[in-house]
Amino acid sequence: MKSDIEIARESALRPIGEIAAKLGLKEEEIEQYGKYKAKVNKKPTQAKGKLILVTAINPTPLGEGKTTVSIGLADAFTLMGKNCCLALREPSLGPVFGIKGGATGGGYSQVLPMEDINLHFTGDLHAITAANNLLAALIDNHIKFGNEKRIKTITFRRAMDMNERSLRKIVLCAKGGADGEPHEGGFDITAASEVMTTLCLAESMTDLKKRLASIIVGYDEEGAAVTAGDLGAQEAMAILLKDAIKPNLVQTIGGTPALIHGGPFANIAHGCNSVIATKTALSLSDITVTEAGFGADLGAEKFLDIKCRKAGLKPAAVVLVATVRALKYNGGVDKTALTGEDIPALERGIVNLGAHIENLTKVFGVPLVVSINKFGTDTDAEIACVQKYCAEKGVTAVVNECFAKGGVGATALAQEVLNAAQKTYELHYTYELTDPLKVKIEKVATRIYGAKDVTFSEGAAAKLEAAEKQGFGSFPVCIAKTQYSLSPDQKALGRPTGFTFPVTDVTVRGGAGFVVVECGSVMLMPGLPKEPNAYKMTIDEDGVINGLS
Repeated sequence: MKSDIEIARESALRPIGEIAAKLGLKEEEIEQYGKYKAKVNKKPTQAKGKLILVTAINPTPLGEGKTTVSIGLADAFTLMGKNCCLALREPSLGPVFGIKGGATGGGYSQVLPMEDINLHFTGDLHAITAANNLLAALIDNHIKFGNEKRIKTITFRRAMDMNERSLRKIVLCAKGGADGEPHEGGFDITAASEVMTTLCLAESMTDLKKRLASIIVGYDEEGAAVTAGDLGAQEAMAILLKDAIKPNLVQTIGGTPALIHGGPFANIAHGCNSVIATKTALSLSDITVTEAGFGADLGAEKFLDIKCRKAGLKPAAVVLVATVRALKYNGGVDKTALTGEDIPALERGIVNLGAHIENLTKVFGVPLVVSINKFGTDTDAEIACVQKYCAEKGVTAVVNECFAKGGVGATALAQEVLNAAQKTYELHYTYELTDPLKVKIEKVATRIYGAKDVTFSEGAAAKLEAAEKQGFGSFPVCIAKTQYSLSPDQKALGRPTGFTFPVTDVTVRGGAGFVVVECGSVMLMPGLPKEPNAYKMTIDEDGVINGLS
């Protein structure tokens, strides 16, 4: 089969004005970035469409095609004559040049122009990086010139959109003297920046400035929080974000409009595209397909407990993506040997799928459809095994072949999703906002992850107590853990039970409006693998890129 970039390059692109017209957008309501990209310059109005969430089981290191399924499902709706719009996250350059490659789907279910979206796109991540680093500079400058706010501890870090492990911990002002007092600092990848999460949860420029002002940059000598607003930084930061706050409009191979906007990681942030993009899509289309990062234990939980609750959203149905290879991986098969039929391993690992089904249907109560993202190596017996298991759980599992066939390969899934979306239900949450922060953490760990109990390090316990006293107790919790397991141990595959969930650190993110709860060592700045994807990529004299996947 052709590579993703070859398929993308051979696909016919429509002028972006034609794509905008499908959503009823007028010429003056978009700002074109060339022929095939645009910013939407129209504020969302009342939602008229249904929201479909795509999530997944715990993945293999290469992912299970959740974005591909989202795109294929949207194209299937378009083929069925539905007015559909996608709302997805933007790729980060770190993974593009690292281990994962691009994040624009795969095969015949991609968003286009693939090269532009995966690389600099419309500059949103660069603007977020600049706003982040402007605040970091203003903090050090404030301390240099008298430290009026008596900042004792700086918690805010710099950012860059690249995997660079050597910048995780650095010494600033190393020479001292005129540069300022030496102190420790570091870089996070831009997708982990609080400016990213703040932008993605803001609903307007006014709301964005209010949220930016609430970002905690450090603590004073009495332990009180010092914010970006205390330094007067929010207006300048918002100026850098004036274009980044607007959703980006592109298209799928099948011609479905796609709003791609924002890109916080799901294992260390809330992992969803922007609220503005989601609400814009809902106000312009009859069906909006969106996704939540990584497995449902991270992505869907945060989408429902944080994004939906804060933004007043409610999905009409949820699609849970599963693959035979990921289930065998969860059953103990090495990632290099997932192609041969192995029913015993599949049966061992399928409990991971069961955990996610139960969480979504019993904890949250959402109408659910399982999508089996079919690979060429899957056997009929393996597919039948998964479908039988899902039927026993009371959920329909539909084979999806959108990678190889585009929207046509997802029409059966689309019809089943439409059926599920007709159901009425009451959305439940894992915890109440009135619960103490410790209780919220315990409920997520026990109800969603399956932990037996939760332990708190001395430092984490102290920070939680301080957060309660400072008025942050009503915030939702955003738990940072590995995406490869329901447990904190990425090697504990399947459906681990009886484990203890260790809370090692806590950070209040005032701009995002949630409390980040770290479990173990969570990398806010990833490193490159031994053979990064960067080595596989080339560009010729005419600017044609190869090796981007």
